Amino acid sequence: MEYTFSNRLKLGAIVCMVLGLLGVAYGFYDSHKYETVEDVKVLLAGEHHDGDHAGDAHAGDDHGAAHATEEAHGDDAHAEGHEMSHEEHVLHQIHNRPYAALYVAAFFFFMIALGVLAFYAIQYAAQAGWSPVLFRVMEAITAYVLPGALIVLAIALVADKHIFVWMDPEVVAHDKLIQGKSGFLNKGVFIGLSVFFILGWSAYRYLVRKFSLAQDNSDNNSYFKKAFRWSAGFLVFYIVTESVVSWLWIMSVDPHWFSTLFGWYVFASMFVSGITVIAMIAIYLKSKGLLEFVNDSHIHDLAKFMFGISIFWTYLWFSQFMLIWYSNIPEEVTYYITRIEHYKLPFFGMVAMNFVFPLLLLMNSDYKRIPWFVVMTGIVILCGHYLDVFNMIMPATVVDRWFIGIPEIGSILLFGGLFIFIVFTALSKAPLLAKGNPFMKESKHFHY
Repeated sequence: MEYTFSNRLKLGAIVCMVLGLLGVAYGFYDSHKYETVEDVKVLLAGEHHDGDHAGDAHAGDDHGAAHATEEAHGDDAHAEGHEMSHEEHVLHQIHNRPYAALYVAAFFFFMIALGVLAFYAIQYAAQAGWSPVLFRVMEAITAYVLPGALIVLAIALVADKHIFVWMDPEVVAHDKLIQGKSGFLNKGVFIGLSVFFILGWSAYRYLVRKFSLAQDNSDNNSYFKKAFRWSAGFLVFYIVTESVVSWLWIMSVDPHWFSTLFGWYVFASMFVSGITVIAMIAIYLKSKGLLEFVNDSHIHDLAKFMFGISIFWTYLWFSQFMLIWYSNIPEEVTYYITRIEHYKLPFFGMVAMNFVFPLLLLMNSDYKRIPWFVVMTGIVILCGHYLDVFNMIMPATVVDRWFIGIPEIGSILLFGGLFIFIVFTALSKAPLLAKGNPFMKESKHFHY
């Protein structure tokens, strides 16, 4: 049973990438229409005259936006040692936006692939009997781990201080708190750990894919046993590296803020997003007459994971929010004050999309077996977790100058098209059934 990457889908992916590139290019062009403080003054005057958005931002700058922008752009010190004006902050935020939009979308699609890699390793380590019919789908999605991770790292290094203020020597020189974290927050550690983690994830993916293909033509289970051992070891590596990379690539965008739950929180987001994409691709392939051994019980189990991990994500979100909000420690609570003041709709909308919708739509066991219902829920979950990443990055980089416009949509199209192109190309490189897996017979006849 082979899959052929259809010309229509391939063309759609390429069109998305081209449109995305145009959108990203426009975002950078548009942001550089404002080059000086005088340009920003004209912009703010026009906004103040036209509506409430800029007026609120201008009037409430002292406590909310100013606090956050100072944290995002070097506390309260400029290169010469004087406080930056509101207009200077706004100019930085405008220039940061296209970088941040690109970074959010790049990380979102990368985290889907890494979440699937962890789920795949768990299936091997647990010697799960229900899932082998889905292994080729998982392997195809994980083909995006290496290019996706390298893209995130490249954007981070090119964006530099536009996303990570601790990369700006002028900021660090005037910020004692960042100076205290400089043993971890420096470019050498950032690049070194990132490259090491990417190599580790990619090496595991390469080896286990090789073992999976080799097992198809083997007369014993030796390759499966190798994959089992490597998967068990990889899960230990993954738990540590996923946490550290979430601190480096995401949490350090807010270098004054910290949360001991953050690694788990990001894990839950990537895990549920990855499982959702497995379900959606499996349903798509089944609709094309492929994956005939995937039945409604397999879809039901994937939907159970979507439901369960959504509840787990909500538990972590609430635990992190409630403890920080209740303790009211200034260094910690500022993170949420900024988001509640300036990101009310995406912040609380994300919770509704990631918790309320999966809860209501997937609680009924019968609905978990209906493909179009699972796809509809999956779209809501993926949009919700894009907003989750959006809420992690944007408040520290653009504060109240956010908008989901051409730069953001262009970035989603660019990396969405690339994701589809890489995943479905990988899908066409091997038979859709890992026939040599010793649990394949059980998986084919799985009913729940």
